[in-house]
Amino acid sequence: MERDSQYHQLSKADVDENNRHHTHSQRRHKRLGRVLLACLSTVAVSLYFYSSSRRFPFASYASSQHTPELLDTATWDSRIPLEQCTQPLAPTAKPPAPINLWASLTVSESTTIQAWLEKPERGLNLTRVSSSSNSFKSPSSLAHNSIFIIEAYRPSKAEALAYLDSSDPYKEAPPKRYARVTIHHGAEMPTPVIRDYLVGPIPVGKETELKPLKEIYHAENGEIPWNARGFLDGNDFNMLWNNETDELIEVMKELFNATFGGPEGDSLVAGGSGPFSFDGSFRRLWLSWRRNVPGPWLHPLNFFQYIDISGTDPAQWKILKIVYNWQVFQGTLIRNPPLESSSSNHNWTQRTRTGLVRDLDHLPGPRSVSFAGLRFRVDLPTQFVSWMGWSFYLSFDRDMGLSLFDIRFLFDSSSSNKSNHTQPGGRRIIYELSPQEALAQYAGNDPMQTTTAWLDRFFGMGGGARDLLEYYDCPAEAVYLPVETRSPTGTIRRERAICVFESDSGRPITRHTGWMEGEFGATKGYVLTVRSISTVGNYDYNGTIEVRVSASGYLQGGFWEPKQKGYGGRIRDSTMGNLHDHVINFKVDFDIAGTSNSLLETTTSQETVTQPWFDEDWGNEVIQQKIHKRFIENENEALLKYPRNFQGGYAIVNQEERNSWGYPRGYAIHPGYSPVHNTVIGSKRLLNNADWARYNLAVSQRKDTEPSSSSMWNMNLPGKPVVDFHKFFDGENITQKDLVAWPQAEDSPNTKTNIAMSSFILTPLNYFDSDISMQSSNAILLSVPQNPEDPFTFDDYGVQQDFSCIPEPLKPFEYSTVQLFDLDGKKVSGDARSMEDLRKMAELFHRVKIEH
Repeated sequence: MERDSQYHQLSKADVDENNRHHTHSQRRHKRLGRVLLACLSTVAVSLYFYSSSRRFPFASYASSQHTPELLDTATWDSRIPLEQCTQPLAPTAKPPAPINLWASLTVSESTTIQAWLEKPERGLNLTRVSSSSNSFKSPSSLAHNSIFIIEAYRPSKAEALAYLDSSDPYKEAPPKRYARVTIHHGAEMPTPVIRDYLVGPIPVGKETELKPLKEIYHAENGEIPWNARGFLDGNDFNMLWNNETDELIEVMKELFNATFGGPEGDSLVAGGSGPFSFDGSFRRLWLSWRRNVPGPWLHPLNFFQYIDISGTDPAQWKILKIVYNWQVFQGTLIRNPPLESSSSNHNWTQRTRTGLVRDLDHLPGPRSVSFAGLRFRVDLPTQFVSWMGWSFYLSFDRDMGLSLFDIRFLFDSSSSNKSNHTQPGGRRIIYELSPQEALAQYAGNDPMQTTTAWLDRFFGMGGGARDLLEYYDCPAEAVYLPVETRSPTGTIRRERAICVFESDSGRPITRHTGWMEGEFGATKGYVLTVRSISTVGNYDYNGTIEVRVSASGYLQGGFWEPKQKGYGGRIRDSTMGNLHDHVINFKVDFDIAGTSNSLLETTTSQETVTQPWFDEDWGNEVIQQKIHKRFIENENEALLKYPRNFQGGYAIVNQEERNSWGYPRGYAIHPGYSPVHNTVIGSKRLLNNADWARYNLAVSQRKDTEPSSSSMWNMNLPGKPVVDFHKFFDGENITQKDLVAWPQAEDSPNTKTNIAMSSFILTPLNYFDSDISMQSSNAILLSVPQNPEDPFTFDDYGVQQDFSCIPEPLKPFEYSTVQLFDLDGKKVSGDARSMEDLRKMAELFHRVKIEH
């Protein structure tokens, strides 16, 4: 086909001229990042920062202001040979302080603390939890004092800010470091109890002390009831079966032609429901039996047991009720009708690909390549990340996993919008952004689904994090970061628990077609993602900051029978997907130009106006909207739901810091996906332990004694929660105070990550004087030609998009399990722990393989 005459081949002279123009363009344009439209994970969480790009200098071959030229392959190959692309390694960042104040404990630190606590002079009489698969089978094994958690305790905000905002944090002494220790006092008779302690300062030395940690809990004397305890290892349930198995094995064989409790090849497993207790006076739960096949949650049997596992003596544990085919067993049972023959095929829950290959799906999909190198920086020792003027520290804990601290934005030094609250490396916008709790409440017509209300903090969403799948969870250019969490049997290290990568959002941040000079153009939109994925039983949490959390994995399926109609949908012959809610809660500790902030409510209402210029054609009245603004001054008024039809919203602003146009600077909190509150209120199983789920948003004064809206103990104490969220709201004034927003969002009962997600979005509200995307160099401005037949000229600000180089070949995919360290800090060999042991650690009572 003949080439259009407006195109011509690029000559060497053109290339030289273009490079000279590119260098000049670099000097002409500012290098500053785009606005953060959303501010995290998990679950768990991925953390999305929406931004237009900042310019990154590199060699280029096309003109910065020219008519477009077309290169054919032969010309390109002969004149400009392709070279290897820049290696995708993140440049090193320099954090504003050399120490991450919110970092997790190292293996050495936690091991040293364990040894210090075990010394006789502490008087704790501790017994170590064995990592053996035969651990804790002794009838008296729970009646010991054992360490459940050792992890970093975050410093007070006042100490942290004093250090971070000092004249030179690299020369100042950081706040003293402390650890939180949780001990199961099972040997404390007649009433065993759980206590939290503060250990520090660390590293352990002469000044190190042990004192009770009570002020962060609403529990009496700061003590947690024994029956709300956590799992010391994956074998707790097996103590029940020492005296209960023989007869039950015969029953299961007769009813389901399946068995359990024997050697390898068991065809049944069990799973428990939660919560276990109402106020700590008992510990009881329903066991649901399932086929031991891939995805056992979707292969339930119509057989349930209500068990009592209260106290420390498994000899006193017992089965209280048996329910089969909707009958409570009282000596006789009516058998369930035989299932259809197709139900014997259990392969449908495997993730093996089936069916026809989709057209062209045998080809790999698009791959993102940063031709000139990665455009974000990482400091691995401090787990500090910076990108386009934004920066933050990463933190990771056992309960909820990934959090962000000290989120800053580097303003343009020439901006007229200056503040007294400027720190090296940028101005703090958010002190803490962290997930707080993940709720899942089920409905059904069987003992399991009707009684299930999970609060996943109990199981440890951080402890459930696993290494990410390279090329699948994260793209080829992602940078991976390790994390370590403590378990009762030692430390777990995951080399690829967090990934960081930049990607093209596929849509411009700004776009307009115009005809006047300077009107026509677009600004590219890029996203920085910080991702971590946790698996809690059957669900996988995928947290993002926009902020977004996605749920994936397997449904907690119920046994299908016509009586279940109205509680879900049938998805197989004998399996249903039950109706349920997922509600995720976050903490956003704003520092908008300092710690003096206010809560602004903006609503709209309908009004009828008349004006003298109205005429008879349309009548003398006009109906229109009008904006109303007010500051909410009291905590009790700050338990909020979004306005009807989203006619308005809420923002955190600083009334004393205004932009150039007189508006208080702030950030608005927008609803994202599925912006609804919990749909079931008043259930005894969620009576007072998840009150945050009643609202879309709550705002309270920030206090060090209110670090979280929940605790791991709350799941099993709905009648007497250790952390009572409503007690945060005691009528205090919230005008120009240090405020915390507690937004929540809900996802659907579907487990595809693209729709089963909850989110909220944080956007600037009069924080800047103007559209800060105008400082981005990844943009294009077109000029309308004088002659309609002439081509458009354009300015791409020296950041051309037509790069050509050969990307690095991908290394072969590989995956390995976690690294384990025992209580002495020694690395555990692969032979010492079986895959079954690792599975028990991960799934706890969600999947119980019975052994006796």
